[in-house]
Amino acid sequence: MRASAMLEHDIQYAAILAFDVKIERESQEMADSLGVRIFSAEIIYHLFDAFTKYREDYKKAKQEEFKNIAVFPAKVKVLPQFIFNSRDPIVMGVTIEAGVLRQGTPLCVPAKGFVDIGIVTSIEMNHKSVESAKKGQEVCIKIEPIPGEAPKMFGRHFEATDMLVTKITRESIDALKNWFRDEMTKGDWQLIMELKKTFEII
Repeated sequence: MRASAMLEHDIQYAAILAFDVKIERESQEMADSLGVRIFSAEIIYHLFDAFTKYREDYKKAKQEEFKNIAVFPAKVKVLPQFIFNSRDPIVMGVTIEAGVLRQGTPLCVPAKGFVDIGIVTSIEMNHKSVESAKKGQEVCIKIEPIPGEAPKMFGRHFEATDMLVTKITRESIDALKNWFRDEMTKGDWQLIMELKKTFEII
């Protein structure tokens, strides 16, 4: 029952590590009813490995659950000489000014009233598809309209002089903190702080 108190705080710690002790049937039944995991082993290293694997699997499941909510921070500058398609989808060359740009990231333009221009559906570097691009790299990206919204157009809704940024929210920041902290650098967190001011996120 004491372990079940963790269900309100962090479910992965609602667990009991039983080293070289017998688990009574009533205890196991109570744990099952409360949602508490019992790990049992006669060798301490096996107990440690079992709990470590459980936490890793739990984290991977949460990352999958929150992958569409967690938005990694990035600032992107348009390369005007590389505009291949201006609308639906927008295909153009860009430089990553800060952070990391990943596939699936929503982009908006703060200088144009925070207009949402779409979602990055592909990134190419040297004609090869990549999952992400980091600061200083020049890549070609495809931006598709947000479902249910009218397609935005380069030259009408934004210009080459406008900085594009990933659209972060309070929910996306919380998801990064909780489940993707290992993938964030100090520079990424500094960019999050900058973008929080831009988007006026408390």
